[in-house]
Amino acid sequence: MRSLLLAVSVLGLLAGTALADDKPAKAAKVKVYDFSADSIEGDLVKPDGVGVDARDFAKHSSLIRIRKDFIPEIIKSAEDL
Repeated sequence: MRSLLLAVSVLGLLAGTALADDKPAKAAKVKVYDFSADSIEGDLVKPDGVGVDARDFAKHSSLIRIRKDFIPEIIKSAEDL
């Protein structure tokens, strides 16, 4: 049991020193773009012609069918209680 505890503690100490980084972090290179002298000119481009309307959806009958014998079945199940 002692050898297992000793092995775990040694591995813990070694892992802690492995995570330490002695090298300083490298400075990131910074690029600066200057667009103050540039002049951007242009016109708003719009589509020509008639607008396109959305397609109408087809009319379908309902997929829900109302059962005619539903209420009598509910009454019958209530009577069985």
